[in-house]
Amino acid sequence: MDERNAGPGPKPKVARLIEKYDLEGVGDDLAAQWTAPEDRTGLRGLAESFNERLLRAALAREGIDTITEDVGNLYALLAGERGSRGERTQVERQLERKGVDVSTLREEFVSYGAIRSYLVNYRGVAPPSAQNDPSRDRTAQTIEGLRRRTVTVSEGKLARLQETDRLRIGSHRVLVDVQVLCEECGKQYEITSLLESGACDCFES
Repeated sequence: MDERNAGPGPKPKVARLIEKYDLEGVGDDLAAQWTAPEDRTGLRGLAESFNERLLRAALAREGIDTITEDVGNLYALLAGERGSRGERTQVERQLERKGVDVSTLREEFVSYGAIRSYLVNYRGVAPPSAQNDPSRDRTAQTIEGLRRRTVTVSEGKLARLQETDRLRIGSHRVLVDVQVLCEECGKQYEITSLLESGACDCFES
């Protein structure tokens, strides 16, 4: 779905940035990479790629030439993913002397949630289905197998301790529950349920 066919209402952040920096074709690229039948790019990878292209466009506006490697390293520094605070401060000052508003630029970097919202809610791209990407099912099966093994091993260890009078405990059961805490929405999910749903509450519309 082309941006021009999107419904009424304010444009999402990603769409506004595409327009602001004349990132023609980026929306189509994001959709194609997310739904590719093979070698599909995840939302985090798409967000990083988008931010690097945005950074390259912002630098080009100020006449700052870069190569691909430079942009990748620079984005990692500005995003706090690489380097020390001193290195980031030095780079920020260099960019500001060349006319780049670093504070605004950093605020324009998008999250993977913004990418998903743009693709699904704005462009109408259908999320990759579990049928096309069975890795969630395999992951759930693997984790369930590990959970059961943890229960079995724990029960055996406790039984040995009881037999040698090193542990006194009444009738009991060993419970192993794998939880996932999303630091963005602050909610905790049982991992199997999360894998079945395919998303946390951050992406519920």
